[in-house]
Amino acid sequence: MSAPALLAEVVRGDLVESEHRGHLVVLDAGGGAVLEAGSPDAVVWPRSTLKPVQALALLRAGLEIDDEGLALACASHSGTAQHLEVVRGVLARVGLDETHLRNTPDAPLDAEAARAWWRAGREPSPLAQNCSGKHAAMLATCVAAGWATDGYLDPDHPLQQAVRATVAELTAVPVEHVTVDGCGAPLLSSTTRGLARAFARIAAAPAARPGSPEARVARAMTTRPDLVGGPGRDVTELMRAVPGLVAKDGAEGVYAAGLPDGGAVGLKVADGASRARAPIMTAALGLLLGDAAVRDRLADVGHVPVLGHGVPVGHVRAVLDAPRGQVVPGVPDARGEQQGGRA
Repeated sequence: MSAPALLAEVVRGDLVESEHRGHLVVLDAGGGAVLEAGSPDAVVWPRSTLKPVQALALLRAGLEIDDEGLALACASHSGTAQHLEVVRGVLARVGLDETHLRNTPDAPLDAEAARAWWRAGREPSPLAQNCSGKHAAMLATCVAAGWATDGYLDPDHPLQQAVRATVAELTAVPVEHVTVDGCGAPLLSSTTRGLARAFARIAAAPAARPGSPEARVARAMTTRPDLVGGPGRDVTELMRAVPGLVAKDGAEGVYAAGLPDGGAVGLKVADGASRARAPIMTAALGLLLGDAAVRDRLADVGHVPVLGHGVPVGHVRAVLDAPRGQVVPGVPDARGEQQGGRA
């Protein structure tokens, strides 16, 4: 198995200050590998990148939900007032409320929403935590399927068994490891190649399988990217920049995205750095997109400045390596510049 490959450099002034390595796969519309770096078949924790696949499992199990609620089920939301209202609505429609949530209490991710939360004298709450949409949808699924809501986070609960089966099916990777995610839900292992496969299937579903649960997930995410992330979040801006793109970020440097034609990207930054995700993802997607205007929009989303005394003095740039560790000539970095050499 290959070691993690160089995927991004942090440039400050005229020097490379830091490097980020990881595993990456870029699949074309037919499922063939356009680019592989590191070991795309290395087993990793996908973290919240799995949420769209989990949401698919809930729909298959009988979840009845509108597109707003479904987008929140796929989200690591920012905790704005709009996000929290949608979560409350999902619970209310099945006769539950936020006291039934068993995810980890927290404040909103969004800085402004968090300040308002603390100013109001509120304590950390499962409602405000970024996974509350997924947990609300899990509870609603239990009600629809006639399963007990108590213990819905137990890996042996029928809900979680359904999720596990769907993850294995869509990724085409056996679930070899199970632990607990930050929100308290079971966390299932996979690979970056498996994530790319799953996102390819979901993103292509509106054209290939209209009316399917996969198509519903894609529609909810692409029509309401603001609910999947939030203000200023790169996952939201990424889906706005590329029509039909289904994308989801995850903790510890995980990211996956699928295009309507079936092209897809799976990414894991080995050191868990979130700052490298967007530059790598946008550069990888650029390999699959022929529209120059779309690539320009991607470059804006993927631009991560390096600050000195509060002003930009550098940036994080993607360095996409071939399987043997050589830079692919002509591959644009996150600002659309051609690679070759280091600062």
